[in-house]
Amino acid sequence: MNAIRVLLVDDQILMRQGLRKLLEIEDGIEVVGEAADGVAALEAMPDCRPHVVLVDARMPRMDGVELIARLDAEYPQVATIVLSTFDEDEYVFGALRAGAHGYLLKDSSPEELVAAIRKANEGETVLDGPVAARLVAELRLSPQRQIGFRGQELLSGRELDVARLVAVGATNREIAARLFITEGTVKNHVSSMLRKLGLRDRTQLALHLREP
Repeated sequence: MNAIRVLLVDDQILMRQGLRKLLEIEDGIEVVGEAADGVAALEAMPDCRPHVVLVDARMPRMDGVELIARLDAEYPQVATIVLSTFDEDEYVFGALRAGAHGYLLKDSSPEELVAAIRKANEGETVLDGPVAARLVAELRLSPQRQIGFRGQELLSGRELDVARLVAVGATNREIAARLFITEGTVKNHVSSMLRKLGLRDRTQLALHLREP
């Protein structure tokens, strides 16, 4: 099995060195490069060929959100995870909308970071506990409104019913109970919407549905 190739992007050299030491002792993970900002990270991509990029939110020249958007457009096969001390909405929602596969705070445990890298490499979205809670709270507490979003015309009437509930953070079980359908049917509708809208996962779907 090939090792997961990781590129570290952080403007603090001590942070990069600490992450390198932490990750290099893990089986199946290889640190293939370091960059001090987004510009340097883009320059390093062809040589490093990472599977996962760990990105700081605040950096000089090009911040994490802009870098993630560039990577998502130019290297869609690469997973990106924000590792930051900042959990402000500007960074969290900006990064997820830009295509990040995860958002972790720097006080996460080594085990959580390693697990996030492995999951992101498999295409999963990984959120730090407080970050996930804030995302759900924001979706649930935002003023209710008739949603309108790009690609809405591609969805069936039942998919739109599911979409309205996904947009406010409802779980599959809650959606199933509300619409009198099975959880399996909800999952099928969500999968269909992801395919039709060209989105990766439920987190991106929820954010897409909330875009003005």
